[in-house]
Amino acid sequence: MNVKKIAYSILELATVSKGNSIGEVFANAVALAQKAEAAGFKRMWFAEHHNMPAIASSVPPILMAHVAQATSTLRVGSGGVMLPNHSPLIVAEQFGTLAHLFPNRIDLGLGRAPGTDPETTRAIKPGFIEATHSFPEDVDEIQTYFSKENRASKVRVTLAEGMDVPIFILGSSTSSAHLAAQKGLPYAFASHFSTLHFYDAIQIYRNQFKPSASMQHPYIMAGINVFVADTDQEAEKLYTSNLRLVVNILSGTSTPYIEEPTEMTSDLKEIMQHPRIHQMARYSFIGSKETVKKQIQAFLEDTQVDELISVTTMYNIADRIKSIQLFGEIMTEINTGR
Repeated sequence: MNVKKIAYSILELATVSKGNSIGEVFANAVALAQKAEAAGFKRMWFAEHHNMPAIASSVPPILMAHVAQATSTLRVGSGGVMLPNHSPLIVAEQFGTLAHLFPNRIDLGLGRAPGTDPETTRAIKPGFIEATHSFPEDVDEIQTYFSKENRASKVRVTLAEGMDVPIFILGSSTSSAHLAAQKGLPYAFASHFSTLHFYDAIQIYRNQFKPSASMQHPYIMAGINVFVADTDQEAEKLYTSNLRLVVNILSGTSTPYIEEPTEMTSDLKEIMQHPRIHQMARYSFIGSKETVKKQIQAFLEDTQVDELISVTTMYNIADRIKSIQLFGEIMTEINTGR
């Protein structure tokens, strides 16, 4: 049994369900954040995606402010800012501003993927590929802008200097593990959709970790998909909306919204076993509270990660809220040995 206290959080994609406006999606994010705060969740992070009609999380800093002003203890952050899309100086200005508005509650997760398709990547920032090569240096630059020592520099971000904004390295491959370990920063792996290199990456990170001013010990966050309901059958039904989204993404089919759930048919169960879908959804925990608790316990015992960041893509906000509340109960029981 895993004995350490495991933090639990939410990765919010701001998915658009059929019939919902974008404004309703953002209001739902606030409602979810408030319930998550009450259920003991540590943080809510917003992903950065572009040109994906069913996903409205394109500008994490704005959505972070939207949620932070409606909550009081929940940490809010980016999961993450896709740094090659942005100027390090502008990122430091944005997150320094947020840190003043919401002291000791802002996280800065940094990734190097584009968060979109190649055509949109070029529209966002020509020269993206070249920008990915400077990712380590760009992380250094952001750290410099947040340091008090930068006050003597000709190029400053006064809003950021000395502010407490933890930086996390995001990744879905082993290269990010080397970087996070080298810099002594916490590491968040996107195991909710990229599972192939998960174990290798967290092993590399632990073995190569160098203590830094930020952290003395390795810290690993793992992304998981969580769908909890009163019964296994109901949870499987709610999962069908996410399953169709995954199928559309893998097939290159653009979908404008999250579809209503249907019964989990034998055909859908067969689709779940397709090698690409099975690999992508490997860390998807679906079922009643009792079923998911066993799955989570096994995952924690196997991986020894420090924090779980959950993704729950459901059609109805009421079902999402119930799922995260049940997940909060599961984590409370695990953390108290019940």
